[in-house]
Amino acid sequence: MPASTSAIECPAVASLDTWAHHEWTDGLQIDRLRELDELAVQTHNSLYRIVLLEPLRGEVLVQGGRFFPESTRAQFAGCSLGGAFLKLRGIYIGFRMEIHVGLERIITSDVRSVEIMSSGRAH
Repeated sequence: MPASTSAIECPAVASLDTWAHHEWTDGLQIDRLRELDELAVQTHNSLYRIVLLEPLRGEVLVQGGRFFPESTRAQFAGCSLGGAFLKLRGIYIGFRMEIHVGLERIITSDVRSVEIMSSGRAH
C-alpha cells in the first residue's frame, strides 16, 4: 500500500520567509513617533483617529469605526494579515490593525492610508 501524503497550501504572504523579507515601506511604526502625535488611518470600512499616549508601549487613544464611537484608551498591538504574524506597533497599507481594549481584541479592515495629522511634544 503506498504511503499517503497530504499538502497544505499556504498563501505566499502567510509564510515566515515572505514576512521576514517584506520591505515595510508603505506605512509607519508608532514606536518611532512622539507622544501626542495624532494619526488619521483610513481602512476599507472606517476612518480612525489615533493619538499616541506612550508610543513605545503602544498606549493610544483611538476613535472611529463601530468599536470606537468615542475616544477610547487602548493598547495598539500592531498590524497583520489576519494570521499568526504581527508587525509590532506597525501600521501598513494592506494590513489590518490589531487593537486591544481590556481582554477584547479588535481587528480592523485593511488599511488604505495612514497620515500624521499633528505632531505631539518633543522628547
